[in-house]
Amino acid sequence: MSTPYNTGSPGTGGPGPSGRYESIGDAIPEAEPIHGAHDTYAKGEVGSIGGLVADISSDLSTLMRQEVALAKVEVQQSAKNAGKGAGMLAGAGVAGHFVLLFLSLALWMALTDLLDGHGWAAVIVAVLWGIVAAVLAAIGRKELKKVEGVPRTTETAKRVPDALKGNEDPR
Repeated sequence: MSTPYNTGSPGTGGPGPSGRYESIGDAIPEAEPIHGAHDTYAKGEVGSIGGLVADISSDLSTLMRQEVALAKVEVQQSAKNAGKGAGMLAGAGVAGHFVLLFLSLALWMALTDLLDGHGWAAVIVAVLWGIVAAVLAAIGRKELKKVEGVPRTTETAKRVPDALKGNEDPR
């Protein structure tokens, strides 16, 4: 059996020259042909209920395999993009740290010239950063208290067993 994913050149659904897919659409698995009741029975004719149930089961199985394969490709692509984004944000954080460090040193040197001493200038810069840290900590703590988790998902997940039994309460 051949690979379940498209292969070929860019624009034809396969990986590009770099061996990578150009977009999520290029990495979507090819659909497996579904051979079911529509191929087995003539119109209006049913051979047996067992055969019909077997065809439906086979079709559902194929559909589920296709959905899982698609989900895997989408998750891989999303994870790859998230990794790139996280790496760029980490780099930006490091660069921002150096900017603040050198601005703090510049402020320290400027205060040193005004106060005629390194010690008090350093204390003033440190106190300013202490105030910034305290404000950020207070805001962060306030935001963390707002976190509720996943209440809607929890509620709908609790309703799934009743829905499968046909006893779902319409809300």
